[in-house]
Amino acid sequence: MALSARGYGVLRYAPTNLLLNAIRTRRGLKWGVPAMLLAGVYFYAAAICTTIINDGGPGWLYLLVLVFVWNAFKFLWIGPVSLIQLISVRAGERRERQPVPSSR
Repeated sequence: MALSARGYGVLRYAPTNLLLNAIRTRRGLKWGVPAMLLAGVYFYAAAICTTIINDGGPGWLYLLVLVFVWNAFKFLWIGPVSLIQLISVRAGERRERQPVPSSR
């Protein structure tokens, strides 16, 4: 458990995790769906590494394939989640702007 906690502390500062944390803020929610395009880039990088491996490249590239696919799925996931959160936040903001009807 201690190793897991240390790993989370280090991985919290990974570039993709910093970007995903920025997308989860109120200002960043609108960037969730465009960020899904990065998943294509990561899948493409994984495909390139797999091709290199199949052509006789080093086996350690499988680790890069794993990281690329993991990051691609993270960016695929953030699109729909940020869209749902954005709709929820905007609905809450709309409710706050509406005047409260007075009861007589």
